[in-house]
Amino acid sequence: MNDAHTQTEDNTMPDPTIDLARLAAWMDTVNLGVGAPISARYVSGGSQNEIFEIHRGDFHAALRKPPAGAPDSRNDGILREWRITAALNGTDVPHTEAYAVCTDPTVLGGTFYLMGWVDGWSPMGGGMPEAFITDREANRGLAFELVRGVAEMAKVDWQAKGLSDLGRPDGYHDRQVERWMRFYDRVKTREIPGLDETSAWLQSHRPLDFVPGIMHGDYQFANVMYRHTKPSELAAIIDWEMGTIGDPKLDLAWVVQMWPDNGKPMDPGNYMDLSQMPTRDELLAYFHEISGRQVDDMDYYIVLARWKLGIVLEQSYQRVVLGHTDNDKLAMFGPLIVDLIGRAAELANTSTYR
Repeated sequence: MNDAHTQTEDNTMPDPTIDLARLAAWMDTVNLGVGAPISARYVSGGSQNEIFEIHRGDFHAALRKPPAGAPDSRNDGILREWRITAALNGTDVPHTEAYAVCTDPTVLGGTFYLMGWVDGWSPMGGGMPEAFITDREANRGLAFELVRGVAEMAKVDWQAKGLSDLGRPDGYHDRQVERWMRFYDRVKTREIPGLDETSAWLQSHRPLDFVPGIMHGDYQFANVMYRHTKPSELAAIIDWEMGTIGDPKLDLAWVVQMWPDNGKPMDPGNYMDLSQMPTRDELLAYFHEISGRQVDDMDYYIVLARWKLGIVLEQSYQRVVLGHTDNDKLAMFGPLIVDLIGRAAELANTSTYR
């Protein structure tokens, strides 16, 4: 079976495929479904990492790999994901079980790994079951469970799990402004109101304490799956390509920065309806209860999260400005970035955190 793509008559690209004979032979070497018939179903991917559902006898798994023709750096990213996923085995962090990894490019063309298949649903794409929409307690539970995921990450002994070389926690917060302003200087197409003021505020502030831990890097509803049954329960945190050893409280800030400021109406631009969910203060108290970490300095983290997200999105918006894409979704980033930086500046100017 060949990974090469051929265009169909209606000008759409067929789903990617994998060489099942080679995959089965490799799975035999790691004792996964030895000798049983094998089948694969393409699930998702495109330009991103591809996911296939694998059946082999009683063995059921998901296979994750870079797309054909991806640069070698994608192999490093897959291996990074694998290391984190494997390290989470045996912890209370909701995750996919790690089965095996292959770095031999002669098998499927690059690094890939097999992980447990998640029987759950994703909040993205209008996928929320009706029962969770109509049940207020179940709806609130989605948010509490999202925060529980961060709290459990914060409790993992990452050094004992062999992840000491995964990131550079020393000086983590000291590097943030300089690193991301260098990034912004490479992608900027305009002056964004409030960016310089927010950068200066972040330069002069630090967390009350910094306890390094496993950090997802893009933690939000879009990157988790929930179990189908109630009460609400996380089935797995997914898509670890930005995972590192950093500050788990920044993951928490990714979550709560989208929440409306206490006493203010919900932002209609949010992809999740937060109107029936807990308040930001309730979520922070819940994180403190589970993780044991203080949250008195969360203004700092929320400012950092909004500021950093605005800068990251500016790279995509630059492609629109330069005419490299006519993607309407990317064009919408323009005003969103201004809003994010503006809200970061507003919080920095009004915060009592000094």
